[in-house]
Amino acid sequence: MTFRSPFAIPRQLLTGTTSLGGRSAISTRLRCNQRGLATVVPPVTQDATGSKGPTAMVFMNMGGPSTTDEVEDFLSRLFADGDLIPLGRLQSYLGPLIARRRTSKIQKQYADIGGGSPIRKWSEYQCAEMCKLLDKMSPETAPHKPYVAFRYAAPLTETMYEQLFADGFGKGKGGRAVAFTQYPQYSCSTTGSSLNELWKWRNRLEGKRANGGSEPAGTIQWSVIDRWPSHSGLVEAFAQNIEAQLKTYPEEKRDEVVLLFSAHSLPMSVVNRGDPYPAEVAATVHAVMQRLRFKNPYRLCWQSQVGPSAWLGAQTSDTVQEYVKRGQTDLILVPIAFTSDHIETLYELDQEVIHEANNPGVKRAESLNGNPVFIQALADIAHDHLQKGELCSRQMTLRCQGCTSERCLGQKKFFAGQEQASMVI
Repeated sequence: MTFRSPFAIPRQLLTGTTSLGGRSAISTRLRCNQRGLATVVPPVTQDATGSKGPTAMVFMNMGGPSTTDEVEDFLSRLFADGDLIPLGRLQSYLGPLIARRRTSKIQKQYADIGGGSPIRKWSEYQCAEMCKLLDKMSPETAPHKPYVAFRYAAPLTETMYEQLFADGFGKGKGGRAVAFTQYPQYSCSTTGSSLNELWKWRNRLEGKRANGGSEPAGTIQWSVIDRWPSHSGLVEAFAQNIEAQLKTYPEEKRDEVVLLFSAHSLPMSVVNRGDPYPAEVAATVHAVMQRLRFKNPYRLCWQSQVGPSAWLGAQTSDTVQEYVKRGQTDLILVPIAFTSDHIETLYELDQEVIHEANNPGVKRAESLNGNPVFIQALADIAHDHLQKGELCSRQMTLRCQGCTSERCLGQKKFFAGQEQASMVI
């Protein structure tokens, strides 16, 4: 079985590389409230008389096309990103070519899951609900204003930044913003790429720091929540969803159900460079199993391998097929690296992996989506970050062992701040 992923690259095209392409025009971003009605984020006023607020809370994620008409633009940006899909020196040529070739097939996939990705809906809902909790938990940094910055789909990073300006942050007014990655486990291909993009637009729109490390007057002061793989609230949300799915099996069989934790794979070239993602995903899995008291056998597997090069395995699709052949037909797939439904869960897992298993015992645990336990976890993580006053985790100051990217070095030094910049190696 071959998954028709948006990342699938024809073998004959894998010969070269690109620089990032153009970006769509800046437009006023609308927020969606709990009922799905568009509402404009109201302007905020900076208060320098004692309050530490307002605080912009910016959810960062890959994003996805909300309609099938947005698929080609989404793919074009995705294949232009050398952090995610390194294509070498011909990337600026190959990226658009691959995007055009893949568009019709990927449009069909999004049509099959309802006409578009639900990731924007869930991201905006999760962020808005988290901010409501934060206003009560941390009144000194309130009001907390929700924003979403997607890497490859609307609202793009530059759109979010312009919205911050429109809402009273920056442009000489200062203010605080927290970049909150919605990849619980850090990878240079995901969180790293989003932070590179945020750093790029910050420099373009607000100016670079002076050689002495000083900021231009009135710029937005950024901090970063860069990873949270074993937070107790995240673990509890995953565990409860697994327990709910286990209850759908006969009681006498529940302890024999195999749990298959599935995360998006990485090229082995990235893994061998020292990317922390595999270890952090494994940490999440272990924490969840510890919460479940290791009652069930389990494995970690990897989905969405693309192209002919070596990727981290074993693959989720192959794992399911092999266990079913061996007679182990009670399996629960757990999307352990995703915070909401999107094409990898709704299409790849539900409509390909589970469909091709052709057995009622193969099921999937519900995604986190609007889970109140998960949203409380987000608020707890953010509250802890705000209380500590840290700019980023100590782990973020350490580059991968094999990293030679000057952009990565510059980005990490920026977000680490003057006091920790010397620690970035």
